[in-house]
Amino acid sequence: MNGYSSILPLMAIMLPFLAAFIIALTGNKALGLKRALAVIFTFIPLLAVILLFKPIMADGHVVSYWLGNWVPEKTWAIGIGLEIDAFGLFCGLIITLTCFLSSIFSIRYMEKDNGLEKYYTMFMLLTASMIGFVFTGDLFNMYVMLEIMTFAAIGLTAFRNHKYKAIEAGFKYIVIGSVGSSLILLGTVLIYAQAHTLNIAQISAILHGNYNAVTIFALALMLTGYAVKAFLVPCHTWPADAHMSAPSSISMLLSGVMSKTGVFGIIRILYMIYRSKCVAAPSMEFLIIFWGTITMLIGASMAIIQTDFKRLLAFSSVSQIGYVIVGFGVGLSAKTSVAVTGTMGGLYHMLNHAMFKSLAFLCAGAVLYRTGTTDTTKLGGLAKKMPYTTVLFMISLASIAGVPPFNGFVSKWLIYQSTFEAGYWPVTIIALLVSVMTLAYFIKLAQSVFFGKIHKEHENIKEIPWSMRAPMIVLAGVCIFAGTFWNVISDKLIEPAAYAIYNIQGYIDVMFNKGYAQKMFNQEIPIPKMTRAMAGYWSPINWLLLFVVLIVGFIVIASLLAKGNKNEPIIDLSDTKYDTFTGGEKEDFSHMAGNDLFWGLKHQFRGYFEILKNAHSGIVNDYVLWVAACAAVVTIYLFAVL
Repeated sequence: MNGYSSILPLMAIMLPFLAAFIIALTGNKALGLKRALAVIFTFIPLLAVILLFKPIMADGHVVSYWLGNWVPEKTWAIGIGLEIDAFGLFCGLIITLTCFLSSIFSIRYMEKDNGLEKYYTMFMLLTASMIGFVFTGDLFNMYVMLEIMTFAAIGLTAFRNHKYKAIEAGFKYIVIGSVGSSLILLGTVLIYAQAHTLNIAQISAILHGNYNAVTIFALALMLTGYAVKAFLVPCHTWPADAHMSAPSSISMLLSGVMSKTGVFGIIRILYMIYRSKCVAAPSMEFLIIFWGTITMLIGASMAIIQTDFKRLLAFSSVSQIGYVIVGFGVGLSAKTSVAVTGTMGGLYHMLNHAMFKSLAFLCAGAVLYRTGTTDTTKLGGLAKKMPYTTVLFMISLASIAGVPPFNGFVSKWLIYQSTFEAGYWPVTIIALLVSVMTLAYFIKLAQSVFFGKIHKEHENIKEIPWSMRAPMIVLAGVCIFAGTFWNVISDKLIEPAAYAIYNIQGYIDVMFNKGYAQKMFNQEIPIPKMTRAMAGYWSPINWLLLFVVLIVGFIVIASLLAKGNKNEPIIDLSDTKYDTFTGGEKEDFSHMAGNDLFWGLKHQFRGYFEILKNAHSGIVNDYVLWVAACAAVVTIYLFAVL
C-alpha cells in the first residue's frame, strides 16, 4: 500500500530512536528538554498508530514498507520489510499508549533521581524497540529489536543502582534474559538454514508442509525463548525482582507491555511460521493450554504469599499472562468457532492486562512516591490521605479480578467460554479458581495498604500531583470503557486483530504485492458474539450503575458508623479475663492486619506454599536450570507428537 500510510510505521520506530540519541547528547543538562522530548516522541508514534487505524483496522489492508526500497524480487525478499497487519497494529496501540502515559507520569515521579539523561535515553530505546518488534516483517529484525528492548529494560531495572536489590535484579535479568535471547537466536539461525530467508511471510510460504527435525527443534527453542520474555512458568522467575526494583513508570511497561512482546513472538511462530503443524493441531493445542494453565495457577499462588506491593503485582502479571496463553491455545483448536472465541479472549485479555496492570503499578508508584516504601507490613490507612489513588486502585482491583462491569470480566468470560466449549472443562474450573484467588490477594493488598490504621510516619502525607494522577485516570477510564462498551472494543479492535491472526495468506500476498489482505473480510470466518445467556442478561450500563450505587451506599454507611466510633475501649480490656469474649482485641473495631487476612488458607496449604517458596530460591543458577529443563521438555514433547 502506497502513500503516507507506508511511511507512518517507519516514523513510529525511528523518531523514538532519534529522541534517544538527542537526549544522550544533552548530558546532565536541560532536564525540561528531556521530559518534553520523551512526551512528544511517544505521542507521535501513538498518533501514527491512530492514523493507521482506517487502512488497517477498518479496510483490512496490511501496510508494508521496505527499507532502502529493497522490494522483493519475484518470490524472494532480500531487504528488511515492515509489515503491519491488524494484530501488529493492535499490539502497537497497546505499546504506544502505555509508553506515552508512562512518559507523563515520569515527569514528577522521577524528579528526585539523578542521571535522568540515562533514564530517558533507555526509556526511548525501550519504546522504539517494542514498536519495531511488532511492526517488523523480518525474523532476525525481531531478534535485534528484542535485544535492544532487553538491554534497555535491564538498564532501567538497575537504574537506581544505589540500591543493592536493583543491581541484583538487573543481574538476574541479564542472565536469564540472555539465555532466552540465545535460544531465540539459535532457533532463528536454524530456520534460516532451512528456508534461506529471514522474511516471516516468505518463511511461512516455504516451510508450509515442509517441516523436518531441524525446524521442529527450532520451534522448541523459540517457544522457550519467548516464554522467558512472556513470563511463562517455569521461565517466570526474573519479573518479580525486576518489577520490584525498577521505577514504577518502568514496571508498568515491563509488566503491561513488554510481556506482550513475548506473547506476540509466540503467536507469530505458532500461527504463521508453523501454521500447518500448529493450527488445528490437538497436540499443540494441549501443550499451549496446559502451559498457560500452570502459569496462571503458579502465578496466583505466589502472589498470595507476597508482602511487597510491587512483587505481588509481578506474580499477578505471571498469572494473568497465563489467561492470555490459554486463550491463544484454544485458538489452535480444529473447531473454528471455538478457536476464534479463544483467540478473541486472548486478544481482549492482552489489552485489558496492559491497562489494569499498568494502572496498578502506577498506584504502587504513587504509594512509594509519598511513603518511600512498598512493604505492605509498613503501610495502612492511606485511603484517608490519598483518596484518588485509593479509588483508582480499587478500579484496577475490580478489573483484574474480573468483576463486572470492568474490562477483565469480558475477556475472562470469553476464555471460560472457549475452554469449556473446547472440552477443557478442568481448565475452566482452574481459571475460575484463579479469579477467586486474584480477588483474594488484591483484597489483602487493599486492606494492607489503603485501609486499617495509618502509621504515624505517614500521617502528614498528601495525594500525588495531578500530572501523576492524569495517566492513572486515563487507564482507569479505559478499564471502565472496555468493560462497559465491550461491543465497540470488539468490533473496532478485537475482531480485526483476530481476523489478521488467521489471515496468513493475505499477509503473504501483500509481501509479494499480489493483493490486499482485506479479502479476508469476505471469507466465512465465524466471529462469535457473547453467549445467549450473556447477551440476554449482561447489560454493562446497568452493572456500572449498580456498582456505583453500592459504592456510594458503602461510603455513606461507613461514614455514619465512623461518627459514633471514637476508637476508645468499651471497658477496661487490659484485664485478661475478658480475652475469652473479645478474642484478645483491646479496642473496639480493632481488626486483623491485611497481610494476615488469609493466614488460615496459607496454613492449611502450607506444604504447597512452602514448596513454591523453596523453588523460588532467588539463586540465578537454579533459574537458568529451569529454563534449560523447560527447553528440554518442550523439545521432547514436540518430537514425540509432531
